[in-house]
Amino acid sequence: MNDARARLRYLMETVDLLFPGDGVARPYTLLPHPLLPRRLAPRAWWHPGARIMVPSGEDTIETYLSEVLDAPIRTVLHVRPAGRANRKPVLEAHAPDGPTAFVKIGDTARVRELVAHEARTLALLADTPLKTVVPPTVLHHGTWRGLSVLALAPLPVLRGPVPARLRTEAIGEISRITDRLPPVPAVPGGTGVSCGGFAWHGDFSPWNISRAADGRLLVWDWERFATGVPLGFDAVHHFLQRALRRADPATAARACLAQALPTLAPFGLSAAEARLTVIRYLITLADRHAADGHAPLGPPEHWLNPVVDFEELLP
Repeated sequence: MNDARARLRYLMETVDLLFPGDGVARPYTLLPHPLLPRRLAPRAWWHPGARIMVPSGEDTIETYLSEVLDAPIRTVLHVRPAGRANRKPVLEAHAPDGPTAFVKIGDTARVRELVAHEARTLALLADTPLKTVVPPTVLHHGTWRGLSVLALAPLPVLRGPVPARLRTEAIGEISRITDRLPPVPAVPGGTGVSCGGFAWHGDFSPWNISRAADGRLLVWDWERFATGVPLGFDAVHHFLQRALRRADPATAARACLAQALPTLAPFGLSAAEARLTVIRYLITLADRHAADGHAPLGPPEHWLNPVVDFEELLP
């Protein structure tokens, strides 16, 4: 099954889950195109393609969000890719005056756990003085028809690259959050075999950060935040996710180790410490995937073991 068909199948399942109402069906459109489905939005006169009719009524997620956010809400559904362990319905909530919330729906036990963990983390961060990092604000966290619902205030994302200096400052600030917070255990699969006295965001990927207009860094998707890890995990994770855009997992993992010192020297790590941190990170990532029951990088023996085995052979 190709990606578009897999996305559409999951989308239809999501519509049935979130719009069980028996009211008059309203027209929506797949954007930017049915062959490249990324969003399902209320139809406008200028939208291309066929209409998709979505039920309305008192029992829909839009009615629930209208009540808890105290505004008439229409939603845009993100058409999620297939094959992700933490895949979940994600919506943009729009009020008449514009975007109001970014909403995550916990529709499985695993995802409910991740959503609850993010809500707890953001509640803790709300009481933590931060100079560089700007996390989202929780607008609502509750339960609807057995599903967990987390509504976050939208962040004012800017387009363009994030300066390396700003990334380094943000990672350093996140790592020191342990100085201000009680211990925050990760959800299963969050820290693996690693140990240390620092915190990490857990998914400090290019698509989860953006430069703010005031020079700070907007950071979202805190589902994997945890404490008790070595310094620099977020920097290695960011490097790996960028490398995976250009290379296969085995090559990307080797690149992490080859670039360990340049990646981690800004945090004061020596060459030996940097290499050990990369190895611990890669093992932690494999442990997370195993706990999720998901192998997005393939079997660890193909991408992890060669890196670890080579490191063990070094004097």
